[in-house]
Amino acid sequence: MKKFFMFLMSLALIVGVSACTCTQQKGTSELGEVAEGFTVEQTISLDRQAMFLQHGDDDQYRWYETCVKLTNWLDEENDGAIDMVVNVFQTIEQCSETTFDTYVYKYQHLADGTVNEEAVHGFWVEDYPLNEEAIVITFKEAFHKVQEVNLPKPHTRNVVLRKEIGPIEANPQWIFGNLHEQIYVDAVTGEVSATSPSFKGLNLGTPLGEWP
Repeated sequence: MKKFFMFLMSLALIVGVSACTCTQQKGTSELGEVAEGFTVEQTISLDRQAMFLQHGDDDQYRWYETCVKLTNWLDEENDGAIDMVVNVFQTIEQCSETTFDTYVYKYQHLADGTVNEEAVHGFWVEDYPLNEEAIVITFKEAFHKVQEVNLPKPHTRNVVLRKEIGPIEANPQWIFGNLHEQIYVDAVTGEVSATSPSFKGLNLGTPLGEWP
């Protein structure tokens, strides 16, 4: 059975841990509500505010990924309209004086303005946190760069903002792609590439997971 996390680029990277049972939240968030026509950056700002209010300052939570699902396929007629945005965070929550649990929080923003929140008992790996990163290039700007670049467009509706852990440390990237093809847009400089800067020139491959 496919759950929503299957569309996320790094679903296979959520690893369960067990220490104690804390309260998990699942349902509609009252903190991240946005109107129809939202931008990706609005959802990030609202969700970071929600994490701050629920879990404390930036030292208490980590922002790891922002996943975007386009309304239309990238290699077909596409104006950049967004069907869904999911922001992924991780926090360590204290259960008692001596025990702690780690949770991955997912905020799902739908095109009609609905916002759902879910906490998964586990932790997130293979990404650096984005909390302190200077994200200069917006999603809209990255989309336009992909449209203008002379590279084959992957058959995909999925985009992710992440900073991969790899042999070469690189800036966060907007990654447009599927399991076989990707286009990377540097979220700081705007540079566009067909290969991951974190693995560039190493011929190691950079699997994206099971994209639909």
